[in-house]
Amino acid sequence: MSFQVKEPVLVVGLGGAGSKLALKAKDSLNSDCLLISNDSKDFAGDVPSVHVSTDSVVNPSMQLIRGSTYNISEEIKSKISGYSTIVMMSNLAGKAGSAIAPVVSEMCKESDIGLVSFAIMPFKYEKDRIFNSGVSLKRVRENSECTVVLDNDSLLESNPDLTPKACYDIANSAIMHVVESLGTSEMSSETNILTTSKEGQDIEDSLRDSLKMLYENAPPNAVKRSMLYVVGGSNIPVGVLNSITNLTSGILNETNSQIDMTSESEESKVVMLSSIQGMTKFDNYDPLGMIPQEDTLDWSTPDCSIDCKLDLYQLE
Repeated sequence: MSFQVKEPVLVVGLGGAGSKLALKAKDSLNSDCLLISNDSKDFAGDVPSVHVSTDSVVNPSMQLIRGSTYNISEEIKSKISGYSTIVMMSNLAGKAGSAIAPVVSEMCKESDIGLVSFAIMPFKYEKDRIFNSGVSLKRVRENSECTVVLDNDSLLESNPDLTPKACYDIANSAIMHVVESLGTSEMSSETNILTTSKEGQDIEDSLRDSLKMLYENAPPNAVKRSMLYVVGGSNIPVGVLNSITNLTSGILNETNSQIDMTSESEESKVVMLSSIQGMTKFDNYDPLGMIPQEDTLDWSTPDCSIDCKLDLYQLE
């Protein structure tokens, strides 16, 4: 089943990375934009924003940011009301993204607003962020009509020579290619894994790296459908385009190919969007994630904390 984007559309950016992506996405979609963060430095000019205040806490925890977001839930609900579709950008490796994304996605579901969520997952070496990102992603997937996940770690695994900044640039570029196609392409109403490759490769090597990245996120039998974007397609021989589409059709169960002929970039590469049914590597980020939702006592409210200002003294 595919997800249909309906106007009016609001792009919501969470935290620093999410806000940067949202500002680019709003121009591509010609839509409204809303930025939400606990750091006012993430806001831009006259773009509508919501500041999540943590009072005097300089380095707030993820749980405190989430609790503070609940405190201003009515303000956020008023900002998102009146829209038919919300495109949410979040970096779940960051504290702001992993804290706010489950709250905003929950509000969208309660308000019966169609939600397309883009989520970026952390590198393997960011061990302190893996658990929170896994829990947040599980909640975002439950609340979203469609979820697109890009894993920084599998991108780095396929290209160990890349710097973290280069990975961020490649990830952001891949996300924007999907955003630009929202109005013309159908997206599966499931979890979608976004994979790509670095610049400067021939198209066959780019496809190989995209497939390698995909299978590091999910087993081959979990891939149900893939959309293949060829960036810079106007510069690639038709025979090469036919060969890579035939190759992916032979590897994957079902493949729809879309050639991006409008890109002015002289570089060419493959971007794949694959719908997944079943387990992914992200389900293992939370050791208790295998427990069904109906058997989880505290599922209804995400883990959060607020300063209750209680006068408690240390007792000996």
